[in-house]
Amino acid sequence: MKAGLMLGVNPNAKREENDFYATNPIALSLFLNSIDFKLNKDLWECACGEGHLSKELEKEGFKVLSSDKINRGFGEVKDFLEINDKFQGDIITNPPFKLAEEFVEKGMQLLEVGNKLILFLKIQFLEGQKRNKLFKKYPLKYVYVHSSRQQCSMNADFENLKATTQFYAWYVWEKGFKGDTILKWIDNNRIEKEDGIPPTNKLVGILPKRL
Repeated sequence: MKAGLMLGVNPNAKREENDFYATNPIALSLFLNSIDFKLNKDLWECACGEGHLSKELEKEGFKVLSSDKINRGFGEVKDFLEINDKFQGDIITNPPFKLAEEFVEKGMQLLEVGNKLILFLKIQFLEGQKRNKLFKKYPLKYVYVHSSRQQCSMNADFENLKATTQFYAWYVWEKGFKGDTILKWIDNNRIEKEDGIPPTNKLVGILPKRL
């Protein structure tokens, strides 16, 4: 069996030139409704694409800085890997997979101690000797694994996306953290509201709006 098929991808499929595979916002909603830690009210979506994650975060009450190296009609146009200014909040994105390790290095460089870097990546990111060295340098605090397959579509073409065999997780680093990684599972049924209040609004320390 070809290696690509073993990983659940089509080895003959043409990759998008800049690795633009948009994340279905449902994956983010599931994650936000599963976490038991507080996110900073200021977030940076640094590979925002067409804004799928940024718009979901803004809807949940966060103040979001959106940027991307490629101009896709949303957010500021700037290369995250070329930025040197510190960011005072948390960073969250689905980075180009081929640049994921570089995004970890740059993100940890730009964060203040105690703030978080959160990346949406395939479960295969956990493997490999090179990445093992990366994880020793920057210990993961949490890995939130989706219990169901999530959609990442080339050029955000979700309507024509066929069934996927890829499994994704949210990788959470906290600058300054030293310790063992905690593995958690994301329940596909966690998108729910209590008393008409979106539960994610409770995570940012703001007064939620009644629906």
